[in-house]
Amino acid sequence: MHSNQHEATQQMGGAGDAAGLSALIGRATRAGKGPPPVERWNPPFCGDLDMEIRADGTWFYLGTPIGRMPLVQLFSSVLRKDDDGKTYLVTPVEKVGIRVADAPFVAVEMNVSGEGDGQVITFRTNVGDVVEAGPGNPLRFVDEPETGGLKPYVLVRGRLEALLARPVMYELVSHGEEIDVGGVPTFAVRSKGEVYPIMPAEHLRRLSA
Repeated sequence: MHSNQHEATQQMGGAGDAAGLSALIGRATRAGKGPPPVERWNPPFCGDLDMEIRADGTWFYLGTPIGRMPLVQLFSSVLRKDDDGKTYLVTPVEKVGIRVADAPFVAVEMNVSGEGDGQVITFRTNVGDVVEAGPGNPLRFVDEPETGGLKPYVLVRGRLEALLARPVMYELVSHGEEIDVGGVPTFAVRSKGEVYPIMPAEHLRRLSA
């Protein structure tokens, strides 16, 4: 066995597990047909899998990182977060629970085009999704009291969000402007005609004083 093959098998926690996961993915992939319609599938719940997406976006299976990006991308295409707040891998015939430490995706790159109301902010995630912030894909900002910082998220699809990586967050904030939101001067960003408030301008002035 080549060391690469051996490494890949080890990464997946053994050949049997890799075969089982490949079979799961095989039931979910539809070559060349775009993302699987996971929102429309209603399979039975088949228990939890020892799979976790860490806060930095790394996928772990049986406590070991999944090093193969194509495999991670396949899994990410069949992710669904249900209204019970839990995240599942969903195929037409099964639904298995996995653990997500923060958000399932991480936005690792952004691009800004246009300006004013015509400005569009586009994000790329760690698994290759490209998302334009705007109607249907809102940005939201969560206060982190323990660090005094902010965690920005963008909705990718369904209920699945991407957490903006720290450098991307700084880049996003550099495109912020003071906008009147409901009579309150607010530091915010615009994309596709929407205004996403980050924090009251007064708060920002205190932080940067």
